Amino acid sequence: MKKASDLFIECLENEGVEYIFAVPGEENLAILESLRKSKIKLILTRHEQGAGFMASTYGRLTGKAGVCMATLGPGATNLLTPAAYAQLGAMPLIMITGQKPIKKSKQGKFQIIDIVETMKPLTKMTHQIVHGNTIPAIIRESFRLAVEERPGAVHLELPEDIAEEETDAIPFTPNRRIYAQAAEKVIQHAAEMLSSAKRPLILIGAGANRKRISKSTEKLIQQTGIPFFNTQMGKGVIDERHELFIGTAALSSNDYIHCSIDRADLVVNIGHDVIEKPPFFMEHGGKKVIHINFFAAVVDEIYFPQVEVIGDIAHSVSRLADLVTINKDWNTTYPKRVKKHFLQHFQEQANKNIGKTLITPQWLVSVMRKVMPDDGILTLDNGVYKIWFARNYPSYQANTLLLDNALATMGAGLPSGMAAKLIMPQRKVISVCGDGGFMMNSQEIETAVRLGLDMVVAVLRDNAYGMIKWKQAGMGLPKFGLDYGNPDFVKYAEAYGAKGSRVNSANELESVLSRCLLEPGVHIVEIPVDYSENERVLIEELKNKTCLI
Repeated sequence: MKKASDLFIECLENEGVEYIFAVPGEENLAILESLRKSKIKLILTRHEQGAGFMASTYGRLTGKAGVCMATLGPGATNLLTPAAYAQLGAMPLIMITGQKPIKKSKQGKFQIIDIVETMKPLTKMTHQIVHGNTIPAIIRESFRLAVEERPGAVHLELPEDIAEEETDAIPFTPNRRIYAQAAEKVIQHAAEMLSSAKRPLILIGAGANRKRISKSTEKLIQQTGIPFFNTQMGKGVIDERHELFIGTAALSSNDYIHCSIDRADLVVNIGHDVIEKPPFFMEHGGKKVIHINFFAAVVDEIYFPQVEVIGDIAHSVSRLADLVTINKDWNTTYPKRVKKHFLQHFQEQANKNIGKTLITPQWLVSVMRKVMPDDGILTLDNGVYKIWFARNYPSYQANTLLLDNALATMGAGLPSGMAAKLIMPQRKVISVCGDGGFMMNSQEIETAVRLGLDMVVAVLRDNAYGMIKWKQAGMGLPKFGLDYGNPDFVKYAEAYGAKGSRVNSANELESVLSRCLLEPGVHIVEIPVDYSENERVLIEELKNKTCLI
């Protein structure tokens, strides 16, 4: 016989869990004691959001479920945002929360909220464990659900009296999931539709970010010579230096890349779903779409594919490459011309920042790409700069630009970077945060220092919620209610035991970032930004652009 908490941790070990990111409470003490005797490493964070975002990023990078833990009541409610972050972003996550004894109340309703019911809209499954003997089956099912396509969040509540129970149950053996393959006649129909198209494009979404799918997609692109683009969360699936890559759809419409998208008569949509902001709008009688995914399309006003190839994506794309007939009439020259024009224009605009004090988004993105190695990982918080990085920062490998285009929550950039560095210590990591998003979870700097992480946190200072100011200006509204003050970020870093630097001009940006990437420790780099480019380019220039390129 053993304690249920010991069995619980044994089951987690059996699932291959390496870390539990946590802010424990008294209701977790039995689990904490079992964890002390385990080979699983406890990562103590300063806020439950930090724990949830780190665990979600672990899931995103490894494909295995990340695990986080909190206590009951306020600790559990602080996991609601990470739950939504993982659920919408398709990141496998297991959340464990404590609870008061359920067999005999000691404190009435103090701190008790029905977290199981609260978590239902935000998870694939939420469950209260009511007997120690059920732990092996529940944990096996939780991990299966969390990683199964489409991945997402699972919540388990373990009351403190159940954790103390005696049990003789043993863990279940994990099994490998093999997905069904799409019907051959459906793939043949998709191949015929593609063969008869005149101006086809291939779209890569976040769901294609798997090694097997990446290889199959590259095979399709190489064999057909069809230009491809990606969504924000599909960046890096195929090296974006590829001659057929035409860009990232960072805006829903009216960007330069949409000149090519709008002219396409067919889009092969690999691994995208409409939870991520749509990269194009469909119109009845307009372009056709072939939907290739593990799951069926959710049809609405902007997405209604004519063919759905449902099943293992890697197999579907590989078979499509085998069956499609190369059409010599495919027109692929225009998208390449648009891309060339866009890249030249961007670099010209970036170079105008040389010698100035405030840093423009174009120069920031250009320098960041220059200082980061091919496999370096850039994690983004949420702000208007995310658009610039998505559309202008070429990713050379999968999962080297981690951004959230699903929930798009602020406060996740720093914990995401910390998780990336923890999992892949050999990689260079920079977290790019606006001053607003950084301050929402900046206390995790202490966690990063305590863990001995070598990483850079670039804090973009504009003393305002810049994304909303840009939207406000775009609607023609007067400036109101979005400005704030900031601490001295250099001193703030030093107070946590990190190293602080300040960029005083555009000319210094490269040297400061390069130095910080080479030196050990946690570096906070304050970068004053000029967001007037948002209005000039993302509003005025795109409004007046022409597709006659």
